Amino acid sequence: MKFETAVIHYAQTPDPLTGAVSVPVYQTATYQQDGIGRHRGYEYSRTGNPTRKTLEDVLAYLEGAKYGLAFASGLAATTAVISLLKNGDHAIIGDDIYGGTYRLLEKVFKPWGLETSYVDAADPDAFQRALRKNTALIWVETPTNPLLKVIDIRRLAGIAHTANTLLAVDNTFASPYFQKPLLLGADIVVHSTTKYIGGHSDVIGGAAVTNNEELYQAMKFYQNAAGGVPGPWDCWLVLRGIKTLAIRMKEHEKNALYLAHYLEKHPAVERVYYPGLPGSPHYALAKQQMSGFGGMMSLELKGGFPAVERFVSRLKVFILGESLGGVESLVCYPPKMTHGSIPAEERIRRGINDSLIRLSVGIENKYDLKKDIENALKV
Repeated sequence: MKFETAVIHYAQTPDPLTGAVSVPVYQTATYQQDGIGRHRGYEYSRTGNPTRKTLEDVLAYLEGAKYGLAFASGLAATTAVISLLKNGDHAIIGDDIYGGTYRLLEKVFKPWGLETSYVDAADPDAFQRALRKNTALIWVETPTNPLLKVIDIRRLAGIAHTANTLLAVDNTFASPYFQKPLLLGADIVVHSTTKYIGGHSDVIGGAAVTNNEELYQAMKFYQNAAGGVPGPWDCWLVLRGIKTLAIRMKEHEKNALYLAHYLEKHPAVERVYYPGLPGSPHYALAKQQMSGFGGMMSLELKGGFPAVERFVSRLKVFILGESLGGVESLVCYPPKMTHGSIPAEERIRRGINDSLIRLSVGIENKYDLKKDIENALKV
C-alpha cells in the first residue's frame, strides 16, 4: 500500500458495528470482563485502548515497523527509550538536540546514574571515538534541532551494532513521509506526534516504534507501568492529522525551499540552515537518505539580538511560538525558547547563538510568507 493510501486506510477500516468511517473514540476507563481472567482484549485504558491501538498500528506501518507505542508527549516517548538503560550505562548523544531532551538527560537521568557524552552530530567518527565498554545507546535527531544537520543513519547503525549498542533516531523533523530510519538500520524511532504527524497544533503526543520484539515488550511494560499514555481523544486527533500527512509534507517542503532560496541571498541574512539548499554541507546526504527536505529551517540575522527582536516584532503571518510542524507558520527564538534549558555557554559552543531564529514553514501561500518575511527584514 502506497504512503498516501496507507495514511487514510491502513488499520482504519469502517467500524463493523455501525459502519462509521472514522475510527471511534473509545472514551472509557475500563471494560466489562466476561469472567475472572477472561476479557476481550482490553482491561483498563492505561494498559490498552482500541483508539490508541489503531494509532499505534498506523504509526508502526508508516515507519516500516512491526511494533508501535503511543505516549502522552514526545518527551514521554523519549523517556521510555532511555528507561531501557540501567544505572551505570553510557549514552552517546548527538549534540544538536531539542533542549527538552538535553534537560531530561541532564536533570532527570544523570542523577540516576546515566553517563552521557555529547559529540558532533554530523561526524560519525566522533560517535566511534566516544564508544565505551558500557555504551548502551546512541541517540540522534536528523535533521537536527535547530541547526538542521543531517546524520548518516546507515553509517551510525553500523557503528552502533558493531559495538552491540542500540541506535535510536528522533525522526520528528522529517516525519515518516520523508525518512524511515528503521530501514537504514536504526533500532528505535521516536516522534513527537505533536508536530508534523498531528500537524494542526491542537494535540500533544509522542510515539516510539521498533522491529525488535524484546525492545517493544520492554517499552510497552514501561508505558503501562509509568502510565504516560495519551487519552483516546488525543489519539483520535493524531489519527485525523495523519490522513493529510503526505499532502501537508509536500506543501511544507515546497514553501520551505522557496523561502530558503530567497533568504540565502538576502543582505540582512548571515546564514541559512536548510539541507535542501545545494550549498548546504548536508545536501548530498539528505538527497540520498531522505525523499524530501522538510519544512524546517533556521537562519542567522546580521545585527545580533536587536535584529532578531525587530524581525520577530514585524511579522504578521508567522506566529511567534513554541513547537513546529503545524499548518500555520511559526517563528521561534531557540536561545530563549526551545533550547533555553541549555546553559548559555553550552548553547554558543554548539552553534546556537543570539542571532539564530528557527522557522517552521507552514502551508500558507508561499508569496504571502515571502512578503511577510520581506517586510520584517526591511531596514
